[in-house]
Amino acid sequence: MLIVLTGIDGSGKSTAAHALVSCALAAGHNALLLNNHAGRRTMSVLAARLGIRWPRRLADAAETTLRVANVLLSHWRASRVDGLVVMDRHLYCQLALRTSKGLPRGRLLPWLLARLPAPDAVVHLEVVPAMAHRRIMVRGTDHETLADLAALHDAYRALPEYKDFLTLDAGRPPGDVAESLKHMVRERIVHAETAATA
Repeated sequence: MLIVLTGIDGSGKSTAAHALVSCALAAGHNALLLNNHAGRRTMSVLAARLGIRWPRRLADAAETTLRVANVLLSHWRASRVDGLVVMDRHLYCQLALRTSKGLPRGRLLPWLLARLPAPDAVVHLEVVPAMAHRRIMVRGTDHETLADLAALHDAYRALPEYKDFLTLDAGRPPGDVAESLKHMVRERIVHAETAATA
């Protein structure tokens, strides 16, 4: 089973992904966590140190290249695992980033999405931008403005694919979010098993 997590920075994707995979492993199941980062945190920290703002198209080209490479590698690794695979971020995230920056969707990302194995579920961790911004400031490892987070929040909702996402309230404590995510995955597994025996 392939589960993809999406959401704005500060929504708790990585924390939830780790919790889900750890739970599956503790129960004796095969499980693998794959991260499809695009280097945004490194780029934002570097930009803050240099006192600059990367040109939109340059940042997008670098992020898209790294994200695509990571997603393709992750799908190859996922194809070799008989069990639960959780992907922290995916091409949907890059499409949302492009939209938030006023850039077109382009042809490459939609083309790849149509040809890669479809996830069994895309779970979107929903959180208000102000809360996400507070979380980012507390962890102090990257720099995202509230305006950027708000634009990304709206961009996710504008994606044509968003209507098929499962949404999860990520404004709650991490333990509660992880429990809800585990429940969603259990429901998907039961549904898949029922469909297979029907």
